[in-house]
Amino acid sequence: MFGGFLVKAIIFYIVGGFILYIVIETAVRRGINHSNIGQFLEKKYGVKEGKKSFLDDDLDNENKEDY
Repeated sequence: MFGGFLVKAIIFYIVGGFILYIVIETAVRRGINHSNIGQFLEKKYGVKEGKKSFLDDDLDNENKEDY
């Protein structure tokens, strides 16, 4: 009786946690990149573009090179 509910609840929490992780990671990355300290560090040390995230391959980022 409660087995189906428990499985749905676990899946709901995993999906919700993953979405929350993506939102927080994106907000922190953009916040650091747009802050004064982030811009200073970019000018001093440059930007390391070599490290790619699996989120860079999603469909939303597909046509960003066109802009």
